[in-house]
Amino acid sequence: MNPAAYGEQARRAWAIARKDIRVYYLKGPVLIFGIFMPVFLFLAFFLGGRDLPLAFLLSGLVGMTLFFTATAVSPAIFPWEGQARTLERLAASPVTIEAIVLGDMIASVLFGIGVTAVTILIAIGLGLPLLHGIVLGVSIPIAACCFSAIGMLLAVPPTNVPSNIMMLSTLLKFPLVFISGIFVPLEQMPAWGLMLAVCSPLTYFTDVVRYAFSGAHHFPVMVDIAALALFALVFTAAAMRLHRRSMPRRM
Repeated sequence: MNPAAYGEQARRAWAIARKDIRVYYLKGPVLIFGIFMPVFLFLAFFLGGRDLPLAFLLSGLVGMTLFFTATAVSPAIFPWEGQARTLERLAASPVTIEAIVLGDMIASVLFGIGVTAVTILIAIGLGLPLLHGIVLGVSIPIAACCFSAIGMLLAVPPTNVPSNIMMLSTLLKFPLVFISGIFVPLEQMPAWGLMLAVCSPLTYFTDVVRYAFSGAHHFPVMVDIAALALFALVFTAAAMRLHRRSMPRRM
């Protein structure tokens, strides 16, 4: 494919992203799973008598907000469009499967970044100092791409029933939250817990957020960012490849 063709596919991916933002991102499930769920989890631990610093919990809230918002809709877009028979029209148009996946990811990334920015402003308003804003600004788009790609991987099973995918998504997301050092510091985890934590990309983003707000971190910051970038590349490539293979079974 020549550079002009790549540019054309990129424009079509952006058109798909704009359509997704307009059609999907103001639905009730997005608000519940993407915004209210992290807040409820935060309040449960904040009001539950846990002796954890506010900076620790607010940093975890920022990490959860990006994770939940970036994965709130992306798993269900393919089933929704399959159910509405619009996926067939997309597949029959001059747009590649990779561009469709990229467009869905772009919408998810932009939504995640926007909601997370509001959460960060709230944390600052509550008195949490932002010590390393540049590091946080670099890591948020990388983490958003990574989490959005996870959502697209969850959408790979060929089904037109969104509830099936959302159930699978919930079964994955909640265990990741609890093994990623959000509510239990990595330093206090047993060896087996830490082994699980290093397999979760959310662990590295949460570690960066804590560094940005408090200066404390478990892994070197460059290791956190590099791990997020590696996860993002691997998950994105896998999502595009697997969706290309599963598309004929959706038709």
